[in-house]
Amino acid sequence: MIDLLFSGVAIVLFLAAGYWVRGRGGHRPTGTWAMAALLVSFALAFSSYVSFVDNAVESVVPDGGRLLSNSFTLAAATSVLAFMFQLNLEPDEARRSIRLRVLYLGISVAGMAVLFTASHMNDDSPQLYALYVLIYITNLGVTAKDFCKQTWKQSTHSRRRSQRIGLRVTAVGCLFALLYAAYKVVGLVSIGLELGLLPHGVRCSTPVSPVRCVFSVTAPALAVLLITLGLTLPAVVWPFSQFLRRRWESRSFAALAPLWEDISGATPEVVLGSGVFHEKEHADDSDFFLHRRVIEINDGGLALRPHRSPRVQETAERAVAARGLAGTPEGDAIVEAAILRAAVHAKKTGSEPQTEAAPPAPRTASRAGNLRAETEWLLLVAHAYARDETLRTVTDELAPSGTEPQA
Repeated sequence: MIDLLFSGVAIVLFLAAGYWVRGRGGHRPTGTWAMAALLVSFALAFSSYVSFVDNAVESVVPDGGRLLSNSFTLAAATSVLAFMFQLNLEPDEARRSIRLRVLYLGISVAGMAVLFTASHMNDDSPQLYALYVLIYITNLGVTAKDFCKQTWKQSTHSRRRSQRIGLRVTAVGCLFALLYAAYKVVGLVSIGLELGLLPHGVRCSTPVSPVRCVFSVTAPALAVLLITLGLTLPAVVWPFSQFLRRRWESRSFAALAPLWEDISGATPEVVLGSGVFHEKEHADDSDFFLHRRVIEINDGGLALRPHRSPRVQETAERAVAARGLAGTPEGDAIVEAAILRAAVHAKKTGSEPQTEAAPPAPRTASRAGNLRAETEWLLLVAHAYARDETLRTVTDELAPSGTEPQA
């Protein structure tokens, strides 16, 4: 079971590293290579725990798997900081900080290798092994603490929800890393004082058996998984959220077409440019074309203001109240659609402007400048404009004698 856990974690990490390295949309985000180094280092560390890998290394260098896994873990910790440096610091400062951390990594790994070798040459000296653990846990603990602090701080400032969630998940992973570091400190004290609190060489059969494996195996595994998940989540969610956004924009663009056609037909001066949108262009830049359509509808509504009939508004409000929709967004949209439909008809037939125009729809000012809020409101209006029977009844009843409102 323990081999399955380590193998699964390593495979997930390798796949995550591949996702980060491959280009997405023609570019790689800041920190890509640092993130890839982090994931590959963690993957190699966990691969070294798998029995057949550990046995292969042991056949060449006794206990060599421990040195490899610890070295890869420190490399991953250094990559974590490199990733944060690239996100938070200016490029030149980030490069200097990363070079310094890589130097520390090289010194730490070299010192661990020397102490590892010396320990084996001196009959597994507990004092030399304690120094080995001291170098390892100092580097790892300081890095985990700094990274936990930075990620939590960043999570309070991130605008994207996926980033906030991801960074907080990462911070929780750092707490598990600190728990593992605390376990190692206990082991260090035990070795240095020869207390025998943590027997050396006892292997874990499961992630929770013996109990110390909760700290030596489960805690670091959870730390790696949570850190990987937290840092990868925004990168995975972003393209999916962009796909959903573009799909919503495309569908909204199409749903607003009937309302836009009637309003722009009555007020052609509001159309920006040709007003003809090709499907290929729209698919490539849905945000631009939706924004343009919303602006043109709103500008058309302003141009139709002299023809906004208070009589139509009052009649529509009574009809909406009779349906129990008064004060609801749907009810307000039906009233606004009735006013617009009558205004379009009045403008096209050359009717005299109203002496007193009907006021704008409720909450118009609060939606100004918010594309999503404006679009969602206009979608309600467009739906009522095209399909609501109450609106048709109101505008038909109030149409001047001998004329028929345009559908």
